[in-house]
Amino acid sequence: MKDSDKIPEHDTGPAHSLKIDRAARRRLKAQQEKSKGIWYGMGMLGLVGWSVSIPTLLGVALGIWIDRHWPSSYSWTLMLLLAGLMVGCLNSWYWVKKTGQDD
Repeated sequence: MKDSDKIPEHDTGPAHSLKIDRAARRRLKAQQEKSKGIWYGMGMLGLVGWSVSIPTLLGVALGIWIDRHWPSSYSWTLMLLLAGLMVGCLNSWYWVKKTGQDD
């Protein structure tokens, strides 16, 4: 038995048991939900894509409008593009996390 195969003493408590239980439940759930397959993955990819692209495009549109109406030395288009991208990434992270949670 290698040293890496041994379970350290601090991993044998109730927290470790909960981790094992969660992993076993996830594995069983994945085996029961094999019908999701490729279409579920494609749908999730679409959800992530739209949840990032829509806020990004809205930020760009608002930035262009601000730059045309109130010209300044700062590029509002670039700043709002980055803000929209961050909002979109947070939004997609939320949806992926929500769909990945155990029921």
